[in-house]
Parts: sequence; C-alpha cells; structure tokens
Amino acid sequence: MRFQFILSEIGIGLRRNLSMTISVVLVTFVSLTFVGAAVLLQSQIGKFKGEWYDKVEISVFLCPPGSSQPTCAGGEATNEQIDSVRAVLEQPDVAAEIQSVTFESKAEAWVTFSEQFDDRWWFNTVSEDDMNASFRIKLVDPEQYQVINDVLTGRPGVETVSDQRSIFEPLFLVLNRATLLSAGLAGVMLLAAVLLITTTIRLSALSRKRETGIMRLVGASNFFIQLPFMLEGAIAATVGALMAVGGLWLGVKYLVEDWLGQSMQWIPYVTTSDVWVIAPLLIGVAFLLAAISSIVTLSRYTKV
Repeated sequence: MRFQFILSEIGIGLRRNLSMTISVVLVTFVSLTFVGAAVLLQSQIGKFKGEWYDKVEISVFLCPPGSSQPTCAGGEATNEQIDSVRAVLEQPDVAAEIQSVTFESKAEAWVTFSEQFDDRWWFNTVSEDDMNASFRIKLVDPEQYQVINDVLTGRPGVETVSDQRSIFEPLFLVLNRATLLSAGLAGVMLLAAVLLITTTIRLSALSRKRETGIMRLVGASNFFIQLPFMLEGAIAATVGALMAVGGLWLGVKYLVEDWLGQSMQWIPYVTTSDVWVIAPLLIGVAFLLAAISSIVTLSRYTKV
C-alpha cells in the first residue's frame, strides 16, 4: 500500500511539473554527454598511445657526404665514429633505457627508400650515396627520449637525432585540449543540472504543501514524506543519463566505427564496448546529482 502511494505521488509530481522535469532530463542529458565525451577522448588517447608509442623509435642519422652540420665537418661518418656511437649506446646507464638497437646501413636505407618512393617523378635524382646510415633505437619508456638525445647530439659523425614522438604530440595536444574543454562544459552543465533538479523538487514540494501537511499530522516520518520528491529528481536524472548513454553509443557507432573506422583503418578507435564500460559511471553521476540536490533542499522540504 505504501509503495503504491509513493508511486502515485511520484506520478502526480512529474505531471504537475512536466516542463521542469523535461528540462532536468535535457540538462542532465547534455551534461553527461560532455562527461562521457571527455572520458572517451581520454580512452582514445590511451588507445592511440598504447598502439603507437610501442612502435616509436629514435633515429640517429649519421653524417652523409656533403652535410653542412658542424659535427659532419670531416665528411661522411667513419667506421670509428660509428663504433663510438655504438659504444655510447652500450654504456650501462644508457643501455638501461634501451629496448633494442638496429643499425641501418646506407644500402639498407636505399632499399627501404626505393620501395616507398620509386614511383615518384623525382626518384631518379636521388642515389644511394644520398642516404644516411642510421641507428634505430626503441626505448623501454618512449618518454625518456632526452637521455639519448643528450648523449648523442653533437657527437662527431652524428648529423641529427630524431624522435618520432614529435609526429604524434600535436595530435595528443589537440585531443587533450578537447578533453579539457569537454570537462569544463560538463562541469558547468552539471552545476546547472543540480540547481535545476533542486528547483524542480522544491516546486513539487510546494505544489503539494497541503498533502505533506496532512501526512505529517497523521504521523508520517520525514523520510516517507521526502522520498517521492527525491525519487522524482532521481528518475529525471536517470532518464537523462540513459539518453546520454544512447547518444554516445550512436555517435561512436556511426561516426567513429562506421565512418572514421572505414576511412582511416590504421588508427585504433574507441568502440561501442567502451561506451557500455562508462555507462555505469554516467548513471552513477546522475544518482549523485539527484542525491546532492535532495541533500541541499532536504531540511526545507520537511518544513513545507
């Protein structure tokens, strides 16, 4: 009987404040969509780093003939200079940061270059003598590039030290800034959702002031009086959260998996499975919004 009464009170409250309830649903939907987008962006960055950082190498290009670098003043790198670079890489403090080292001769570099660019019109203007011999270094931790850069830059026979991470860092920077923007907008919208849920519950309580007064006179507990109001806010917030999950699922399915996934297949993307992983988080945040709103106005509701 009490359960049916609570359900009827919730239905009455939602009908009386239908426009406010719809507003709560929409604001919660928008705010949690931003929250979910921020989480998915960070997940995308993690997938991208996990896929490509393991493949990132440091390229130590040795002096070719005719280089204008000061370290190449003596001409093409000699065998003694190459052995000197190899010895540096074998030092215990440097070797501890290195996973593997591969030496690529000019002939090997020419084979690779030919396979990639033999169809270009300018290919015949390049020869094997224009290639750089190089060391390809894979680090245990790609973030420790500076260790290799410091010990090899400026050494005789070394033209340049190149870190492939520099190719990806601008992309990561853009994604991180997009995450911060989404998180900032989400924070503003979550605050708006809390205020709107609080207002909705307050209006619902005021519209039933006479009923709550009668309930108090017949001995109803504060919790029993307040429960319908709290559930109204929780239901509206939960509907908004479910809409956010649905919107994110559709976005990932059709924009990421079906569109981007088919256009650029070499990139590991977030999937709809990732949306289901964060779905409990979004629903939990919705309940938290409703709980905060209820706590903020709890004492007022018992006095109406």
